[in-house]
Amino acid sequence: MDINKPIIKSVLSLSLLVLPFSSFAQTAREEIHDNILRSGSNHMAYVAPDAPLTATPKGYEPFYISHYGRHGSRWLLSDNDYMGLIKKLKKADGYGKLTELGKKTLADLEAFYPCTVKRLGDLTSVGERQHHGIGKRMTEHFPEVFKGDAQVDARSTVVIRCILSMVAECEEITAFNSKVKMHNDVSNAFQYYLNQDWDKRLKDAARGRGEIVHKYRTMYTHPDRLMASLFNDSQYVKDSLNAHAFMGSLFWVTTNMQSHDTDVDLYPLFTEEECYDLWKIQNIDWYLGYGAAPQTKGIMPFSQRNLLRNMISTADTIVDNRKFNGATLRFGHEVCVMPLACLLELDSCGRKVEDLDHLEDYWVNYRIYPMACNVQLVFYRPKKGNGDILVKALLNEKEATMPVKTDSYPYYKWSDLRKYYLNKLDEFEVSK
Repeated sequence: MDINKPIIKSVLSLSLLVLPFSSFAQTAREEIHDNILRSGSNHMAYVAPDAPLTATPKGYEPFYISHYGRHGSRWLLSDNDYMGLIKKLKKADGYGKLTELGKKTLADLEAFYPCTVKRLGDLTSVGERQHHGIGKRMTEHFPEVFKGDAQVDARSTVVIRCILSMVAECEEITAFNSKVKMHNDVSNAFQYYLNQDWDKRLKDAARGRGEIVHKYRTMYTHPDRLMASLFNDSQYVKDSLNAHAFMGSLFWVTTNMQSHDTDVDLYPLFTEEECYDLWKIQNIDWYLGYGAAPQTKGIMPFSQRNLLRNMISTADTIVDNRKFNGATLRFGHEVCVMPLACLLELDSCGRKVEDLDHLEDYWVNYRIYPMACNVQLVFYRPKKGNGDILVKALLNEKEATMPVKTDSYPYYKWSDLRKYYLNKLDEFEVSK
């Protein structure tokens, strides 16, 4: 393999405006039809990849992984997410306004609710298993990284579900090699890059987001059929409920049930078309808030500029050390993984789409940020000599394209990537 002829891969900004996904055989509608859980957007449970990884380039070996991962599946964050629905259904039941399906839905929610008490936002057993799987596959795919006296620096935001996700992955690494020099750390001191706040520039760019999302929420929320299935009095629904909000809240709880080991399944309450429409609202909302959306000035991925600079600067301290092998693991949230993948321009994540009515043809949220989503940059060095350092990007453990030229996909020269990303970050900073 000749890595010195960069002739194949080139990302053209114009093509990002007009071309649909080329690397996916199915449309989002078809994918949701095949697996309705995908309509859950950021509630979608992580699915272990089944595609094999490309073989290591001849004469090279992996030696370092730079990683950022979201916590695994969790309980919802607010008691009102559950209790708000229960109270409304109980009130209606007290007036005799529930159908049999409405009564069953209330019973299902009341049966599930006790497990949420004092667990809001916590990692579930499903989420823990997700990270054990990711950690185990990391050692299986890249054993060279974790062999011998490997050094692993793992850091998390201060949120418990993130900390426990870190623990699960690190347990798998130490199970693989008990001699690994493992360092774990959790502190608010890391928040500036593990979970960076939006600054004024980003907040100003996002000001129009709410109005646009409200437009599409009104357009794609059709609650009449669902209300008629749960309530036996349409006038009661009109007088006592905000049907649009109730439908959205019920769907919110429905989609997160996949985060649990439970028999409660609320998806049959919704038609496939309703699930698809409600997903489209979330797809648009997340694109405007975290993607390179022209409607929000294309700058929202730069919310993760501190994280990307940390990844680059950390790599700078490692890549020239011929004796080093190990990993830097970072744990946080989907509001970081999503824009990081867009900032890195992995696959189609960095697309700029003017027509939000057809956004799903170009940009699909659940492909980027399910529970336990992760970005891994895997570094390779020559076994002998001083050749180029190569990098492969994995998005949710699947090989991804990157925005510089290469003739050896999925491998890219680190020097090219480093220059590209630093220039991109610098241009953003000077354009204030």
